[in-house]
Amino acid sequence: MMCDICGKKNARIRHITRSYGKGSKLLIIENIPAVRCPSCGETYLTADTLHEIERIKLNSKEIAVRRSVPVAAFA
Repeated sequence: MMCDICGKKNARIRHITRSYGKGSKLLIIENIPAVRCPSCGETYLTADTLHEIERIKLNSKEIAVRRSVPVAAFA
């Protein structure tokens, strides 16, 4: 895959998790495809991915599954 930043052909898709909002409005989206380029070090989301994230956020009450989230402190 070609990197949109540097133009080299060794970019790869990685799946990441992102959180949006906070408190009772917190939404965590898993398995987001992100483009990662080892040549320039950039990680970015495509326009299609960003549109899908917005769709998920707008419809989160219908499609999201509630889960408890464990929290650990870095000590």
